Amino acid sequence: MAIEVFNRYESKYLMNTAKFHVFYSDLLEYMELDAYNKQHDFYSISNIYYDTPHDSLIRASLAKPKYKEKLRLRAYGVPEANAKVYMEIKKKFTGLVNKRRTALKLDEAYEFVRTGQVPEYQEYMNKQVLNEITYFLRLYDLAPKLYLSYDRKALFSKESRDLRITFDTNIRCRRYDLKLEQGDYGEQLLEPDQWLMEVKAENTVPLWLSKLLSKHGLYRTSFSKYGNEYKKLLKNQAVPTIQPQLPTIEIPAPAMIQIPTEKESIRYA
Repeated sequence: MAIEVFNRYESKYLMNTAKFHVFYSDLLEYMELDAYNKQHDFYSISNIYYDTPHDSLIRASLAKPKYKEKLRLRAYGVPEANAKVYMEIKKKFTGLVNKRRTALKLDEAYEFVRTGQVPEYQEYMNKQVLNEITYFLRLYDLAPKLYLSYDRKALFSKESRDLRITFDTNIRCRRYDLKLEQGDYGEQLLEPDQWLMEVKAENTVPLWLSKLLSKHGLYRTSFSKYGNEYKKLLKNQAVPTIQPQLPTIEIPAPAMIQIPTEKESIRYA
């Protein structure tokens, strides 16, 4: 059975492709690929993020409060209409991330958010998480706001499953066609040469990892996929300041005055 409740600390790092390959090579001494990545180079994760009409959840998150929360729908790959997906509440309090999720069928998930009515219980669902999501939907007026997907490579520590490191690339997003089954296309969020690494640990990171991060000059950064997409959206929507231009006035050249000759003066006298 898939783990449905997570409590861990997350640290994020940005790097280019060259640094990814060198760092990843060193990690393999201490870590191993997860089961799916042993068969495939990457696996695709797609998400729908929900928010209020005024984007209250992401606005609050960007203000960096001690406590923040969000709701998203997640699938692995592009799901079919009746595929199993996961609805997740993700909370963060003073650095500790708590993620709670339940499996749902895709149509059940859409209807759950649309109506706020909990679906009829099935064995694959987590009843406690369903109740928490129901309360969340009553607390906020939510609608789908963002589609976001990426390709992931994940590793676990050989010593303990409490340490997990993921590398995400090809992060793509869109604010239309907000259905998971519509396909995993969208606008690129990062530069083509960038990778996002996340270190996820239930406790402190081991000494060997700290030394590796220092060796490769990798330092923690604050990076939220949804948050950075929203900041990019605001930047693109900003109205540029345009200096008013005065209309150009065409000033006609002064009329030429013809002075009559002496003969003409006598004639017109």
